[in-house]
Amino acid sequence: MSIIKIENLVRDYGEGKGVFDISFHVNQGEAFGFLGPNGAGKTTTIRHLMGFLKPESGKCTIDGLDCWNEREKVQARLGYIPGEISFFDDMSGTEFLKFIAEYRKIGTQSRKKELLERFELDPKSKIKKMSKGTKQKLGIVAAFMHDPDILILDEPTSGLDPLMQSRFVNLVAEEKEHNKTVLMSSHIFEEVERTCDRIGIIRKGRMITVDSAVTLHKRHTHSYTVTLENEAIAKAFASDFDGICNGTKVTVTTKQSLEEIFMNYYGGDKND
Repeated sequence: MSIIKIENLVRDYGEGKGVFDISFHVNQGEAFGFLGPNGAGKTTTIRHLMGFLKPESGKCTIDGLDCWNEREKVQARLGYIPGEISFFDDMSGTEFLKFIAEYRKIGTQSRKKELLERFELDPKSKIKKMSKGTKQKLGIVAAFMHDPDILILDEPTSGLDPLMQSRFVNLVAEEKEHNKTVLMSSHIFEEVERTCDRIGIIRKGRMITVDSAVTLHKRHTHSYTVTLENEAIAKAFASDFDGICNGTKVTVTTKQSLEEIFMNYYGGDKND
């Protein structure tokens, strides 16, 4: 069952910027990785899902609700981490989380304590004095503490150190086990590989592939067979390159990482 659905979405800012005829879906209990460099259209797409932008054409729905016309209902269902989190800097972290809890009418079901401990966050200090990483932790707690069934995460580990990135990946994996639906954009390929069932790659506002992580890897796996002078040399070659030896023939299989697959689609071009 598709929980998040984008159908032929268009938002044209001119000069090739925007999103153009974007379509993909995210099923219940699935984590979907949304990859592309800055300016490719990831955040624009996500802002349409949040009901912050009205489609010029096409449609976005979450659990059957129109993301623009029913945006209040949609936003009430979600946990959301924006690409750049805006805070009330004069508040303390504690005051901000209290504000979010009251806004979302969270009672005793709050996961706040558990999440604060997981990310080693003491929210007592003023937000304006917090580091980028500490603010990111605060945003994560705010997004997850009401235990939403649907999560939209735009560069969620930005500013986190490797330990906290790993803890976040583990958190997403646990959410999947509880049948949560996750859409996550990220620049960290390992993070996407460890969490996402399917992956969409966007370039210059257009989807260039949407496929399962397994299928993407299979498509970019190649086997080569070489014939050596004798069996002894073949065995040595096979040992050096993790190949399979059959007499004087050795078959070597190469499997590309997600980062290498991504660069294949972009052709090494740094432009969006």
